[in-house]
Amino acid sequence: MTGGRKASPRAGRVCDRGAARYTRAMMTGGGREMSCPANGIGGARVLVVTGMSGAGRSTALKILEDMGYEAFDNLPLSLVPALIENAAADAPAIAVGADARTRGFAIQSMLETLDTLVRGNARQLRMLFVDCDDERLERRYTETRRPHPVAGDRPIMDGIRIERQALSLLRDRADLVIDTSLLTAADLKRLLTGHFALEQSGLRVFVTSFAYRRGIPRDADLIFDVRFLDNPHYVPALRPLTGRDPAVAAHIEQDPDCELFFAGLWRLLDPLLPRYETEGKTYLTIGIGCTGGRHRSVYVAERLTARLREAGRHAEVAHRDLAPSGPVAPASPDIAS
Repeated sequence: MTGGRKASPRAGRVCDRGAARYTRAMMTGGGREMSCPANGIGGARVLVVTGMSGAGRSTALKILEDMGYEAFDNLPLSLVPALIENAAADAPAIAVGADARTRGFAIQSMLETLDTLVRGNARQLRMLFVDCDDERLERRYTETRRPHPVAGDRPIMDGIRIERQALSLLRDRADLVIDTSLLTAADLKRLLTGHFALEQSGLRVFVTSFAYRRGIPRDADLIFDVRFLDNPHYVPALRPLTGRDPAVAAHIEQDPDCELFFAGLWRLLDPLLPRYETEGKTYLTIGIGCTGGRHRSVYVAERLTARLREAGRHAEVAHRDLAPSGPVAPASPDIAS
């Protein structure tokens, strides 16, 4: 944020709660010459939340706070290392937000701050980058009539492009990038809970069906195309049904390639999931797509989720483009920025 900009109401609320810590941090001279003690932030989980202005970073911080993180937002970057050191003594997890509106924000200073934290023994330091496509960002700023922090007197899109280019190094360095372009607030909460929950119990798997004509899920780790299966859409009696209906399932299972596909899919996933866990992955999203997102992908997603649960996996299923009843669901509302 600029020199004359006041901290947001959100920043004031979280800082009031940790006022003593914030005051101690301000007395350190920014913490640039400080080294964190061995029993300091090494035991705490530290998550730096940054990203494109308007992409939903503030919403992410609110969700993380609800999850049990102690959240700080829009603090001068020079204070962040000392603040984390003071807060980590009794906070199990800390989330620190910073973007182009943060005082002292510059790519080099941000990278230096991260390096300071790493040298200070923050072994559990991670960085989340919240992103969104340019057109949707422009629409969010236009609808709210808010100025873009980088645009100045130029058009909003110019500011977005300048900021994206400037943040490219941070995006590359991030441990996780979440694109909120097509996410609702509930979707973002699901992703953050899956990746950053304070109590993790093995790999969590989220399976979602989708319609290719509406684009692939941007948060998917694995995508499987099932448009090769026989399409119930062309059977008049089955068209109004979904992949959850037994008649649709029986129709798809008559395809001679159906069982071969499932056998091959499980041969792939069964040894792959333990390897993901070994590498420290805590959340996996599998996308199953067909043309309309109503019959084949829904059937496959339901069946795969059942198989994962039978194998003892924590698995959830959702159908992105399937309305509770009726035809394909309408587009989901934007996530709050």
